[in-house]
Amino acid sequence: MKLGVFTVLFGEKSFEEMLDYVSDAGLEAIEIGTGGNPGDAHAKLDQLLASESEREAYLAKVKERGLTISAFSCHDNPISPDKEYARRSDEVLRKTIKLAGLMGVPVVNTFSGTAGDSENAKYPNWPVTPWPNEYSDILKWQWEEKLIPYWKEINQLAEENNVKIGIELHAGFLVHTPYTMLKLREATGPAIGANLDPSHLWWQGIDPVAAIKILGKAGAIHHFHAKDTYIDQDNVNMYGLTDMQPYDHVQTRAWTFRSVGYGHSMQVWTDIVSALRTYGYDYVISIEHEDPIMSVEEGFKKAVQNLKSINISEKAADMWWV
Repeated sequence: MKLGVFTVLFGEKSFEEMLDYVSDAGLEAIEIGTGGNPGDAHAKLDQLLASESEREAYLAKVKERGLTISAFSCHDNPISPDKEYARRSDEVLRKTIKLAGLMGVPVVNTFSGTAGDSENAKYPNWPVTPWPNEYSDILKWQWEEKLIPYWKEINQLAEENNVKIGIELHAGFLVHTPYTMLKLREATGPAIGANLDPSHLWWQGIDPVAAIKILGKAGAIHHFHAKDTYIDQDNVNMYGLTDMQPYDHVQTRAWTFRSVGYGHSMQVWTDIVSALRTYGYDYVISIEHEDPIMSVEEGFKKAVQNLKSINISEKAADMWWV
């Protein structure tokens, strides 16, 4: 597997400065934001879509530094009840898929989105309990009328452009667990898969290694984010895992995103890397940095250092001992 980074954390650097920094760190891949929540600091969709020469020059700068683009990312909510917001999210996603196809980028990462409770809703509604019964009714409506029809269209578009979709399993969105991922994939098509990020699994009580086994057996892991989570059990006892405190309330939050190795031991991360290889994932481990008590530079360097020590980068040897 190759080590890479989601370059949104280097948004203050120019494109070429970012490439040099990543290359100097010894990484092999970059994940680039094209809009939505990640922003588009290092890739302007319309400019790249409009010009083959711009695309060729862009890719040349990446290749000159020995790098590849693991994914374009435009995480947003294309089924939002806010129609204008949904339109913008959808437009960016469709343009990103087209651009990925033109540039040979195999994966586009995003969120599944969350609909409202009806056609007249103003805000997204994320049901998390089956009772009172109206919550179950809302969830059924969201899946049947919004989520599945939308992602059927996107699956077809992705297949036409030879691109896979990596949906990040993120709470607050309708696809946030291995089960909901596989349910959507079955209802829409094989281009739909996971951008698996263990940091969002831990605080839901899901073991990432078990999730890798489930999704890996189904061939449903299209991309992987390396980000850790620290869970403070004393704070869980007070606030629960659906803690709504701001992320900068680190002392009292139930859980906090951390750089790799600062939420769980390196043995746990070794098990994750081994599970990825065992269950068929041999692509990019993309570092995502959202650690509130580290600088960008230190958090990034710690993640690189820790992952380099445990990554499996070479093909397995023949079993010469049997």
